[in-house]
Amino acid sequence: MRISIDSDTCIGAGQCALTAPDVFTQDDDGFGTVLPGREDGGGNPLAREASRSCPVQAITVTDA
Repeated sequence: MRISIDSDTCIGAGQCALTAPDVFTQDDDGFGTVLPGREDGGGNPLAREASRSCPVQAITVTDA
């Protein structure tokens, strides 16, 4: 799995960090970001759920 966040689309709702806090966080400006080393989802099944919960669909999860 490969995870990315479109920073131009993200509105900083924080649903990703709430859903999968071991994969996502919010930066100093409040926008979602993938934690360093977790671009593969870290084996967390909630990474896909976080993508679905994003209100603006800024998160892309693809199979490697």
